[in-house]
Amino acid sequence: MSLAHLAQPGILEPIPAHGRYLTCQLRVGADPRTVIQRLAEQADGQATVVGLGLSLVRELGAQIPGLKTFCGIDGARIKLPATPTDLLIWLRGTDRGDLLIRSRHLETLLAPAFDVTDITDAFSHDHGKDLTGYEDGTENPQGDGALTVALLPESAGPLAGSSFVAVQRWCHHMSRFEAMPRQQQDHTIGRERDSNEELDDAPASAHVKRTAQENFDPEAFVLRRSMPWAEGNEGGLVFAAFGHSFEAFEAQLRRMSGAEDGITDALFTFTEPETGAYFWCPPVHGGRLDLRALGI
Repeated sequence: MSLAHLAQPGILEPIPAHGRYLTCQLRVGADPRTVIQRLAEQADGQATVVGLGLSLVRELGAQIPGLKTFCGIDGARIKLPATPTDLLIWLRGTDRGDLLIRSRHLETLLAPAFDVTDITDAFSHDHGKDLTGYEDGTENPQGDGALTVALLPESAGPLAGSSFVAVQRWCHHMSRFEAMPRQQQDHTIGRERDSNEELDDAPASAHVKRTAQENFDPEAFVLRRSMPWAEGNEGGLVFAAFGHSFEAFEAQLRRMSGAEDGITDALFTFTEPETGAYFWCPPVHGGRLDLRALGI
């Protein structure tokens, strides 16, 4: 039987027209159980995707094997901020105003126990491209391959269909990128922008070469569900990598950061992560979050 019916549908569906990411912190001394129960009743996993951080899972007196806190990468030659938090809510939709209304409702629901510490508005750009104009997520696995990569298997018991997600908000220094000659831009990404074809003569630092998922041992495939964000004249990418563990994401980040062979990804010449956190996304049952693994 396919795992798709157990997963939060928004993880597997295409990127929506608009998104809003809320990160929330449990207040000291607050009991999260009742609030989390109410959230589970309203979050369908499709329009509202939910992830829990390790600290919140522990506060609930539970354990999720494989869930941990993002602490950067040992030996990284660039800065990889670690900004752990308790709760991630990814709102998905077609109308930005609707997302605002929904997020205000959720903030009220969470208020007895959580503070909303950050809100990032995101969107789909030019049929799935990054703000640089290059296609994002070209090598994403498809069909059953996506299920295998992103979801915990049937053998995981009550965790089957759940997923781990690594989330980073990257800030693009657009003026740096815009100042590059077109060939340098292509070599930074490792693809020709208009055709999206990989460049054989791209340098070893090219992003495509740093992150070729099939070139790791074992292979390091993740399901990317990233969205551009903008505020004023600044913007970047909310990077989200779903997996049945964090191992593939960490393997890629280790190579990107230069910790593996001393070569840093050329992306860092114009963009950098501002945040970094890990979450566990529960499965669903009967159209609502299934929190039985947490004793709820």
